Amino acid sequence: MPTYASLVTVRKDFQNPQELTSIWGDIRADLEEFDAELTDTYAVLGEYDFLVVMDAPDRDAAYQAGIALERHGLDAQTMEIVPTDRLAQVVEDV
Repeated sequence: MPTYASLVTVRKDFQNPQELTSIWGDIRADLEEFDAELTDTYAVLGEYDFLVVMDAPDRDAAYQAGIALERHGLDAQTMEIVPTDRLAQVVEDV
């Protein structure tokens, strides 16, 4: 299953950090509706607030998962990622 990463910026005003962290269970459930699995989340220092890593069966499911993030007050830039140990294999296929 392909892996996707979303660089996330919080656009909604949350009252406190606990409220913000409580949305991840809801997000996980939303992603499962599209057969996507939330595999990792990281808080990020810098331009973005979070890095979200998920597996999805295809780009359509990843797109729907990105929209689900948006519904929770998060702006997401989602892209497909490939492990570096598979990169040589991907390049050979071209």
